[in-house]
Amino acid sequence: MTAAAGLTGREGPIPVTAQEHICTVGPETARMLALGHPWVVADAYTRKWPAGAPGRTVHLCDRSGTFLATALLDPQERIVARVLARTRIRLDRPWLTRQFSRAIELRRSHADLNNSTAYRLVNAEGDGLPGLTVDRYADYLMLQLYCDSWRPHLKLVTQVLQELLAPRGIYEKSRPQKTRELEAVSDTKNYGRLLTGTKAPERVKVIENGLTFLISLEQGLNSGLFLDQRRNRRDLMQRSAGKRLLNLFAYTGAFSVAAAAAGAARVTSVDASSGYTGWARDNFTANGLDCSRHEFIVGDCLNVLAKLKQNGNLFDIILMDPPSFSTTAKSRFTTRGGTSDLVAAALPLLADNGLLMASSNHQKVDIADYLKELRRGALQADSNLQVVSLSGQPEDFPYPVTFPEGRYLKYAVCVKQADSAVTHN
Repeated sequence: MTAAAGLTGREGPIPVTAQEHICTVGPETARMLALGHPWVVADAYTRKWPAGAPGRTVHLCDRSGTFLATALLDPQERIVARVLARTRIRLDRPWLTRQFSRAIELRRSHADLNNSTAYRLVNAEGDGLPGLTVDRYADYLMLQLYCDSWRPHLKLVTQVLQELLAPRGIYEKSRPQKTRELEAVSDTKNYGRLLTGTKAPERVKVIENGLTFLISLEQGLNSGLFLDQRRNRRDLMQRSAGKRLLNLFAYTGAFSVAAAAAGAARVTSVDASSGYTGWARDNFTANGLDCSRHEFIVGDCLNVLAKLKQNGNLFDIILMDPPSFSTTAKSRFTTRGGTSDLVAAALPLLADNGLLMASSNHQKVDIADYLKELRRGALQADSNLQVVSLSGQPEDFPYPVTFPEGRYLKYAVCVKQADSAVTHN
């Protein structure tokens, strides 16, 4: 990375000031950038870049000096630079205002946010602001930085959001290292901090699909409501009336509340965390739902499934939305390889013609591989599953067609066929 007098653009030489820096990328990275991918991954070429501070904007060029993109530098990470634009830009107030305004307008024009005051306003790479997300929770905003390169610009980010939206307060929720190890104990620790504005109450009430949920802008690694499942919870509401539902990895019970509010006969919510289970009960109460009519179980999901099977329990809908990785005192779950075992353990408790709703947010497991996991689980349980719906995140979680990693959420609705016995050769 060096200062330069100029570099060649697609339309001829482009002047560069002494303060601007050029980073040369290798042919494979140049090819990926030409295909529209927004990341530069560390390699032999990036290791030759002189040291630079996270957050510096740099100009990427190929070995011939042809300009490729303006990027945000993060030299100590695997993703050493993230593309901001395919043209030469400055990360300043006018540019950031335009980017945020486009993101806000996209939600107004294309996202179904009726009866919802909680949704994503900025989806990182999906809105041309890689590594930065902004979520709305009623009158508050919450930022999450997925790379250190945004930290030097945090003050400017909050100022522009304040000017555009005038929220009551803006929070940042940090993304600590080794979150896998923290997941089992993260329900009580505070990771959020107020950046500007008025401090929020311990629990903020938000509306989603007309229902009330309690979220925390300070406590836990997440807010207590996974916004990317809003559309899938609305779908569940249309299928739940009169049904017995089992919600595995229930977290704070958002899917459980949706089903119960839509008239489910009985909802059983299972999670390893007593803190999250208590939060789920509070969400039921916030919607005027009688907790005594439903069941809340604290325990490892696989162990609970075994006990429910032993007791002869049967359900019309089984929903599983596990984290990519979770740890309890006696076992652990990973999406890759663990989903099939979970499906196999759940299917004996699902009534014939019942629905299995299986979800994964694991970015590195694509749809084809996820369906293979469902297939393995069905074969282990000697069952046949028909996929009747396959969806992902809603419109406020857009992603570029050039960025397949942005399509991370898989949500499959499957019917367990009545003649479910599978013949093996």
